[in-house]
Amino acid sequence: MPVQTSYPGDALLQEGKPLRLSTKSRYGTRAVLDIATHSHQGPVTLNDISARQEISKKYLEQIVHRLLKVGLLVSVRGPQGGYLLAKTPARIRLGEIIRALDGPVAPVRCVDEPRICDRARHCVTRHVWSEIKQSVEAVIDRITIADLTSRQSGVDGLLSPTRKTKRGPARPTKSR
Repeated sequence: MPVQTSYPGDALLQEGKPLRLSTKSRYGTRAVLDIATHSHQGPVTLNDISARQEISKKYLEQIVHRLLKVGLLVSVRGPQGGYLLAKTPARIRLGEIIRALDGPVAPVRCVDEPRICDRARHCVTRHVWSEIKQSVEAVIDRITIADLTSRQSGVDGLLSPTRKTKRGPARPTKSR
């Protein structure tokens, strides 16, 4: 009988579901990028990240806890406390964040665990799934937080200011 194991992102692998990054990975990346961008002023608080990134503080706590556990962030206690990157932005790769929060990036489990499928040795599609995994890993392991901060500074100059509305998300303000 094949051994069944599960990944944190198994819900993404159900039949009929597209291959996507989880909200946890996307928000985790945004949180790390926020810390990288604002830590020159000292440790960054969850309240500040939550406000800037529009992510619930409770959800951020779960994400940050995992990033602390895998050594991507460090916490600073006290009244001026918060979070800092454990390494320089150039040494933190996007793939580390995604794997810390979602587990492996394989589109199907048999790529990493061939023993779960009796057909794995003879399955031509498994080789395709493996190529997809390798391609995704090549991209996410190439991109660093330093790369994203550089990209962010370019994007910030292109975006128009936004304003909050009582009826919904932020909308661009009109230029005057």
